[in-house]
Amino acid sequence: MIRQPGGLWDSSREIYTRLRAEAREQTLEWRFQSGALIKFAGLELEADAYGWQGSEIALLCFDELTQFTERQFFYLLSRNRSTCGIKPYVRATTNPDSDSWLRYFIEWWLDPVTGLPIPERAGVLRYFVRIDNALTWANSAQELIAQFGNDSAPKSVTFIPAKVTDNKLLLERDPSYIANLKALPLVERERLLSGNWNIRATGGNFFRREWFGLVDKVPDNIVARVRFWDRAASEQKPGTDPDATVGLLMSRDSQGVYYIEHVARMFCTPGKVTEAMVAYAAQDGRNTTVAFHQDPASAGVYEAQVTSRALDGYNVRFETASGNKETRAKPVSAQSEAGNVKMVRGGWNDAFLREAEAFPVARHDDQVDALSGAHGFLCASTSCGFSSADGFGGEEKNEIIVDNFAELGHL
Repeated sequence: MIRQPGGLWDSSREIYTRLRAEAREQTLEWRFQSGALIKFAGLELEADAYGWQGSEIALLCFDELTQFTERQFFYLLSRNRSTCGIKPYVRATTNPDSDSWLRYFIEWWLDPVTGLPIPERAGVLRYFVRIDNALTWANSAQELIAQFGNDSAPKSVTFIPAKVTDNKLLLERDPSYIANLKALPLVERERLLSGNWNIRATGGNFFRREWFGLVDKVPDNIVARVRFWDRAASEQKPGTDPDATVGLLMSRDSQGVYYIEHVARMFCTPGKVTEAMVAYAAQDGRNTTVAFHQDPASAGVYEAQVTSRALDGYNVRFETASGNKETRAKPVSAQSEAGNVKMVRGGWNDAFLREAEAFPVARHDDQVDALSGAHGFLCASTSCGFSSADGFGGEEKNEIIVDNFAELGHL
């Protein structure tokens, strides 16, 4: 993250180059003529904090403190010391995260109901001591010293909330940034735009029934179509509640509106699942891509090859899923809330909506996984050469099929 374009290292160049400091990019250090040193580093593992044992850090800064564990923070706090005449101090920036340890560390500054900062408490100093591995807080150091003795050594903390609207320079340079935040799904938008420390992913926060408009049929200006499969391998038996195999048919029109045309849901053995995929491919037609996520293990590679052979002659796409289910659902959640995802009226509508509204806390999320996969595929495919003019047929489609099967070693 430090080296990402526009990240900490790039930003530091704008500041320290003007001060004639020497950059050492390999070690992510800036050395000044006075002998002062600024170093950037990350902590990937919990134990990485102990690599700083023996260090003396006059100024300790954390970027996105919620990405560090409580143990990492407090251990590095013990390295915040100085013999150079500068009083040691710590600064940290963060975005809200309701499940982080930091939420409870700063709870005095937050409204317990709304999760938003209390304006009157912004910048107010509070003091704490750790007694029997628990933090005790007070409004002054004297209160804690009176209660726990002169050796209790209280530490002071304050919390200063800020919104993107406080960043005048950013908004002058990039006025559209607020629009980017407003386009986020509900949970991320509340965190990053409103500064809400209570919001978390619960049923109804990703998808709501009223976000999906019902239509009787798709329009004529469809530019891409896919049936995306989220596969399971269990039969439904008395006393069991297995995951379902789901094949969700989704299309996108030339205006960027998505249509959920059909959802197939079944409980079958792997062989029956493959048979169903072939049958639906024939029903959907050769202009419809068949896509699915491949298990990253070696067995998943073999399964993908077997499935693709069974679907010989159709445009088959598969890839290993990246990120967790919630991360994959965020883009289509944002499009749904914006009214850009419609459903074709059908008997499957209610079961789909019930599962979508309960995501991500319900036990089953197979239909949402298929929805996320279909949307992700259409986003990629419609930005890589599909158009309403070619109808995704002709030579372009044939090239995609050849490339896919060449990868499998069939040609």
